[in-house]
Amino acid sequence: MSNVDSQRRVLSGMRPTGRLHLGHLHGVLQNWVRLQHEYECFFSIVDWHALTTEYDDVGQIRQHVRDMAIDWLAVGVSPSAATLFIQSQVPEHAELHLLLSMICPLSWLERVPTYKELQERLSHKDLSTYGFLGYPLLQAADILIYRAGLVPVGSDQMAHVEFSREVARRFNHLYGGEVDFEERAQAAIGRLGKKTAKLYSGLRKAWQEQGDGDALETARALLKEQQNLTLGDRERLFGYLEGYSRVLLPEPQALTAKNARMPGLDGQKMSKSHGNVIGLRESPAEVEEKLSRMPTDPARVRRSDPGDPQRCPVWQWHLIYSDAGCQQWVQEGCRSAGIGCLDCKRPLIEAINQELSPIRERALDFEDNPELVRSILAEGAERAREAARETLVEVRQAMGLTYR
Repeated sequence: MSNVDSQRRVLSGMRPTGRLHLGHLHGVLQNWVRLQHEYECFFSIVDWHALTTEYDDVGQIRQHVRDMAIDWLAVGVSPSAATLFIQSQVPEHAELHLLLSMICPLSWLERVPTYKELQERLSHKDLSTYGFLGYPLLQAADILIYRAGLVPVGSDQMAHVEFSREVARRFNHLYGGEVDFEERAQAAIGRLGKKTAKLYSGLRKAWQEQGDGDALETARALLKEQQNLTLGDRERLFGYLEGYSRVLLPEPQALTAKNARMPGLDGQKMSKSHGNVIGLRESPAEVEEKLSRMPTDPARVRRSDPGDPQRCPVWQWHLIYSDAGCQQWVQEGCRSAGIGCLDCKRPLIEAINQELSPIRERALDFEDNPELVRSILAEGAERAREAARETLVEVRQAMGLTYR
């Protein structure tokens, strides 16, 4: 393993489906903006993944990629703080995907929960393709090529992170072994120095015998501080710590966020397929028009009818955008019929337009400068390729694919 600190490296990506909406902002992008200042972040527009289901309709991919990049930049994902790139411009993803496909059991792919779910939901499409079956492995390659230790996900993506962990574990088991591994690991411990060696051994025992997670993290940090270890010894001691041989591909962990689930205009999850979204670049008039037409508590047929906010989709938006005082005003006014539904929506219209105003302005700047957007993505791809090449050198060596 190189000197990459996997626990400080984050990988996340999005399929390019066009302009983004409030669901993306609250569910993903606001978290990315925070993470980019705390971790080494790689954010990828995963255009190959788009082909797994849209292989027969590729005309809009280029524009969708451009729109997605502009929206990322407009909300504050910064090329000076994170690496932004297009997946297909880093061909190392494809090579690692191919190499991992040699060791990935077919049954692992077939049991991924979203495999059958998507087939049923997209039954009008022919998804009997290798690309669709293998997309979880491509997703694993996206993560493992950067040795990313953390992957920001929602609950619906946890299975994909676990799949990536299984692939990394299998790879390490197959290719991380050495005939004399135990002896080499003990020799490496001896080179730590008496005090550090004793501490490492104690932490290893606490983790392996008692499952002490704090001991594991402390031991990892201890190894990262050792400046006198060779790369080979470092790999061995990380592997010896966790109970197997060298850690060639670190197992990623899910990084869950407490982001609000953004409901759509109809109360369902916000999604373009449901037609219930507010886009990040929609005008103030469009925002007002959509919210004005938003359904409310069906019990409020007339202005004088009292309502129940718990049964009204608009209330879910107040929980995200309104402070405690406004929420109390809504509760009291709705239940007593003291306010009308349009009155209730007015603070939301103002809050959302206030949130989107700087995003719209920044997006216009990038729309007017497409060359800058291309340059940002190209530079990001070069940085990503540099990191990906380091991983592939070691993967090829481990699999016997070096011919010097």
